[in-house]
Amino acid sequence: MVAAPREARTPSGTDATAAAMAQVLAAVVPDLRRVCRDAWTLVGSAAAWLAGADVTVADLDVLTSARDAETLAGCWCERRDGMHVPADGGRFRSHFARYGFPGLPVEVMGDLECFSARGWEPVRISGIIMAEFGGFAVPIPVVAEQVRVLESFGRSKDQRRAEQLKLLGGNVE
Repeated sequence: MVAAPREARTPSGTDATAAAMAQVLAAVVPDLRRVCRDAWTLVGSAAAWLAGADVTVADLDVLTSARDAETLAGCWCERRDGMHVPADGGRFRSHFARYGFPGLPVEVMGDLECFSARGWEPVRISGIIMAEFGGFAVPIPVVAEQVRVLESFGRSKDQRRAEQLKLLGGNVE
């Protein structure tokens, strides 16, 4: 289910974070809109920041379908960081690639799955809002979905982000 588009809270953080986010969004959003045939959404620290949480943004995580991840790989091949090995590789699997862009690195995860006590499970987002920033409207999970997904990952950095999102109070849907 997709929520009606609305503006997320005003992002928190430093001017440097805002500048980096503006730079990377300007570089990647036009391509995402042009080449992705399926729904995509930002997740992770950037999505939490765009929702208004006080978090450090490490990169721009983009959740896509496998076919769109492959299309982006062709589009951004010269930007691919072939040396990057994702942490927690045994906990996650996807059509993954990391790319160097102005502002922040971009990590694309096509058909992301997370390993749990029940085995490999697809990461699904059931509610999306549009976050307005830097002249772009970008899809992010509603805060409650961000919390649910981050908590399901079971990593300490994700737990910290989930706690920051919970502090938003009335913005949790």
